[in-house]
This record gives sequence, structure tokens and C-alpha cells, in this order.
Amino acid sequence: MTDIRELRPPTSLHESDRAPRFRPPGPRALQWMIVVLLVAGGVSFVVKGADQPADPYLTEPGRERVAGFGEIAYRLNRLPNAIRCALLAQTPEQQAKGMMNQPGFSGYDGMLFLFNSEISATFHMRDTPLPLSIAWFDSGGRFISATDMEPCIGRSDCPTHKAAAPFRYALEAPRGSLPSLGIGEGAVVSVGGPCA
Repeated sequence: MTDIRELRPPTSLHESDRAPRFRPPGPRALQWMIVVLLVAGGVSFVVKGADQPADPYLTEPGRERVAGFGEIAYRLNRLPNAIRCALLAQTPEQQAKGMMNQPGFSGYDGMLFLFNSEISATFHMRDTPLPLSIAWFDSGGRFISATDMEPCIGRSDCPTHKAAAPFRYALEAPRGSLPSLGIGEGAVVSVGGPCA
């Protein structure tokens, strides 16, 4: 004969048969979790900061540094309270390159060519993809003349453009933008200092 007690399921489970209960981490474990998160955050901050340029250069919002060129502030007598900003072509290498193969002015008004003294040189648009206007100024900053220049891509016989008189400064800007910059007959430019 079989004992009825043997067929019944056990009425209580032993402690080892129960499902494990969740226990919140103790204070020591919480401290380690905080340390790990802080270290991970610090490492990601350093790594993200490390992918910045080797030579950081602060510019106004909307402007981007153009490799190989500095920047310079200028003012015009017609807009005396407006400090404008242009890319600076001051060395012979910068002046020879100018806007060649550049898609735009990267948020600057244009490119200012600064010479040590008045010269009579010509400008060309060889391998310059965007149409430009150029204005020339004498040593006193007085406007001499201006002209529009068409792109000349992949040719060695590009037309040249010359000022009406010797000049010390030349400003290249997007075609048609000279009037909005205050440049034209009677304009006087003063050049120098950092951009605002």
C-alpha cells in the first residue's frame, strides 16, 4: 500500500528552492558605479576634445578658417561703425594663391591683398571657380577703381585685370557685393587689427 503523504506535493519550499530576490546594491557598490561613470565621462570628454584641430583658431560664428590665410579687420568711411572682416593675403605665396580652387569665402566678406608699398600688378582668375569683384585702394586707403572678374578654369591664357593707378590694397569679394560693403567712388578704407 502506498502512503498518501508521499504523493502530495510539498507544502513548503526550502530556502534554497526559492527564486532569488533582488537586493539593491549597497553603499559601497553605488560608490564604485559612480566612480566608473565619472571616469568614463572624463575619458569621453578628453577623447572628443582631442579631435579638434591641432591649431585651434577662434572665428566668429559663420566663419571658418581657410588653411594658409589669416584674417584682418577693415572699415570704410561710408560705414564707419561697421568693422568688417576679410581673409588676409599678405605674403607672396598667399597673394599668388588668392582664391584659386576655393569654393567660397568661408563667411568672410572677401580677401584683402595687403602689399608693403604701392604696386602696379595685375590679377587673374586662373582656377578660381566663383565670379568675383575686385576693388583697389592707394596707400591712403582711397578708392582707385573696381572691376568684375569671370572664372577661368583649366586655362593658361586667363585675362588679367589691372587697377587704374598704383595701389597698396586690393579687396576681392563675391561678384556684385562691393556696393553693399560700402565700396565705390569716394570710399576710403582703413585696414588693421583683429576681426570683431
